[in-house]
Amino acid sequence: MIPARHESRCCFWGVLILLAVARVGSAQVSFTEYPVPTTGSGPAYIVTGPDGAMWFTESFGNKIGRITTGGGFTEYLVPTAASSPEGIAVGPDGALWFAEQLANKIGRITTAGAFTEYSIPAVGSEPLVIVAGSDGALWFTDFAGSRIGRVTTAGGFTLYSIPTANGEPYGIAAGPDGALWFTEITAGKIGRITTAGIFSEYAVPTAGSNPDGIAAGPDGALWFTESFANKIGRITTAGAVTEFSAPTPGSQPIGIAAGPDGAMWFTGPGIGRITMAGFVSAYPLPTSGGGPLQITAGPDGAMWFTEISGNKIGRAAFSSSIPALSMWGLALLSMLTIAAGALALRRHGGGWWTIPGDTSNLR
Repeated sequence: MIPARHESRCCFWGVLILLAVARVGSAQVSFTEYPVPTTGSGPAYIVTGPDGAMWFTESFGNKIGRITTGGGFTEYLVPTAASSPEGIAVGPDGALWFAEQLANKIGRITTAGAFTEYSIPAVGSEPLVIVAGSDGALWFTDFAGSRIGRVTTAGGFTLYSIPTANGEPYGIAAGPDGALWFTEITAGKIGRITTAGIFSEYAVPTAGSNPDGIAAGPDGALWFTESFANKIGRITTAGAVTEFSAPTPGSQPIGIAAGPDGAMWFTGPGIGRITMAGFVSAYPLPTSGGGPLQITAGPDGAMWFTEISGNKIGRAAFSSSIPALSMWGLALLSMLTIAAGALALRRHGGGWWTIPGDTSNLR
């Protein structure tokens, strides 16, 4: 049994650690929100454009939006009415490509605002998320058709049915291995397709987790959200899956993207962050009920995200002084370890520490 005086010292050092972390967390992330000019536009997906601005889809307003890092908006009406634009990506041709979920089309818009639309050669498909592949083409998920589609910059299509029937592919990302990785919401799987059309599928350990967004991480793995399981998942290119619980119960994480700080950022009721070591933080937005949906890294070193319910584009900026302060907290943690010993750590649970507000660059 640990003497009471030693337990007191442990508590003392623990309090100092929490104060250090709290000091970091109090000013580490600042938010700016920009209302979209079109009322009820439903901003959905967002990407950094080749012109240094942020481009996003307005799923309810049927527009493609553009916002500068200074907050200036431009909106372009999609030629096909009620097309419900969703995913958007930068193509190898320097244009923005987007999925028209309800129009059965893939759209293209130049940075000057000129549109081209290509009809998908399959009736009733629902293109949802789109990404540039390593082969110079664009790849997209066909939610209703349970297919992965490929479209060249000339508008030529190839469609591949995923092995699991009615798997309902949702998010898609280009992997570090040159393949495309995607989530299967209904099947509860992570899929992989090579540019030659060869599939692999990997089951997510948590049943009914509803894998949604997916993005490549700085560690060479793919990271994904599990909205029903309230978890963030990680899968290596060899198919090994690790899951981490989100800090806020019922947060239902959806969008995810790699940040310039070496961590992954994700959406929920607010904005979340997870390091490569699995340390998770959560940050509430200034206005509640905004419904953060998708997120991406901007050219200004901040994270930009859409608020589908709040009809806003958000920006999350974080301080560059965070790692130094966090290292001070880690030094105190080492002192606690020496003072208390392994027995004390076991008594207090061990394992992962989830510290609200932590933005250390732990890996």
